[in-house]
Amino acid sequence: MLIFFSMNSANMQKIISFLDLTADCLTSGYSRARNESYIEDEPLQTPKKIENNDLTEQKNKEKLTEKPDTLESIATEIRLCKNCRLYESRKNAAPGEGAVSPLVMVIGEGPGYEEDMQGRPFVGKAGQLLDKMLASINLSRTTNCFIANVVKCRPPENRDPHPEETAACAFFLERQISLLKPKYILLAGKVAAQTLLKTTESIGKLRGKTAEITVGSTVYPVVVTYHPAFLLRSEDFKRPAWEDLKLLKLKLESLNGDI
Repeated sequence: MLIFFSMNSANMQKIISFLDLTADCLTSGYSRARNESYIEDEPLQTPKKIENNDLTEQKNKEKLTEKPDTLESIATEIRLCKNCRLYESRKNAAPGEGAVSPLVMVIGEGPGYEEDMQGRPFVGKAGQLLDKMLASINLSRTTNCFIANVVKCRPPENRDPHPEETAACAFFLERQISLLKPKYILLAGKVAAQTLLKTTESIGKLRGKTAEITVGSTVYPVVVTYHPAFLLRSEDFKRPAWEDLKLLKLKLESLNGDI
């Protein structure tokens, strides 16, 4: 065990004299004369106290150096994400695309085969139908809409994403919504509607009216409709979907005038 202690110059001088005498006895057996050493006391050093204010200032500096979110930085994180097992079978993640200040953000379920191949949302047959649906009420992914999905990687065989998969992607989707600040959100399909509205109700009960979701401290109005892939299989539901689009158009016009 090492014990560290401090001493004054007088005590230090005594120790030096003792060590000199011991050395003389061991070598010649006689004590020889020496000039007296001069040792000056060193001023005591007071350890610098770290103030809480210093720590707070350091943390604030670190926050200032953090880069703010951008759609590009979120997309990069998504492409590198391994937060759930969907990354194991994906070819490309599909972060989302569209206008940076959209009137409407369309949120679907997840990428399909074509989306996985291209790394873009809604580019297969369902995406082509979605583009036509949006165009019918003067909306477009190139001018006033942003298109995204609840999960950013394709579930195997286009199955519904599991709860842990939607939870893993929720952080990305919420950050996208907060950046985009859409006037309205169109939830396309059961998975998107039930996930964002935190409900188990069917599309039939959720559509035909407006709802709200809260992201951060902001409340966003929502319209629910059928997923375009479902409409391709069940054309009888295209009429109700058209009614949902007309409802969305009416709500947007009440906020912004003609679109």
